[in-house]
Amino acid sequence: MKRIIIGITGATGTIYGSRLMEMLREEGDTEIHLVMSPSAKLTLKMEYDVETDYINSLAHEVHAPNNIGASISSGSFASAGMIVAPCSIKTMSNIAMGNTGDLISRAADVILKERRRLVIAIRETPLHAGHLENLLKLAHLGAVIFPPVPAFYNRPRTLEDIVDQSCMRILDQLDVHLETAPRWGEDGGVLAVGQKIEGGKN
Repeated sequence: MKRIIIGITGATGTIYGSRLMEMLREEGDTEIHLVMSPSAKLTLKMEYDVETDYINSLAHEVHAPNNIGASISSGSFASAGMIVAPCSIKTMSNIAMGNTGDLISRAADVILKERRRLVIAIRETPLHAGHLENLLKLAHLGAVIFPPVPAFYNRPRTLEDIVDQSCMRILDQLDVHLETAPRWGEDGGVLAVGQKIEGGKN
C-alpha cells in the first residue's frame, strides 16, 4: 500500500482536499496522511457543508499542523508524494523559500529534498511577479504546479463534475489513475479530434 500526504491550507477550495481523500479511499490502495492548517478549518466552515471530523475520518493518520516532529517530517518516512490542495499563496511561498515552521511546509520540503513528487494546487488569481517567481522556483525544484483549472470538453453539469476532473488529473501526477471523469481520447471518454469511433465513423 502506497502512502500519500495531503495538505489542506486556508485557500478557498477545501473541497479539493476532501474529494482527493474520498477518491483515494474508494481506490483502496493508499494510506492517507492528512495535515490541515488552522486556516483550512475556518475556510471549511465557510464554504463546505461538512465537519472537520468527517475530513479527518478520511485519513488513516491525522497530523497536527504544528507538529514538525511528525513522521511525515522525516525523509526516512517513505511515501509516494504529497499533494497540497488547495494551496494558499502563503504556504506556496513558505515552501519555495524553505521556511519550514509548520508541518505542511516542512513535509513538502522533505518531499522535494527526497526527489519525490510534490503537487501544488495553487488557488489564487491574478498572480503578481513575486508569486510567479516563487512558483517558478518550485518548478525548478521539481514540484508540479497544478492550478485546478476546470475542463469543459467533458461538458460538466455539476460542481462535483468539475472537482472530480481536476482531482483525477492531480492523482494522475502520483500514478494513481482513476476514471472519475471522462478522459480525452480514451475509451468511454471524449472523442479526440479526428478520432474514429467503433464502426469507422467520426
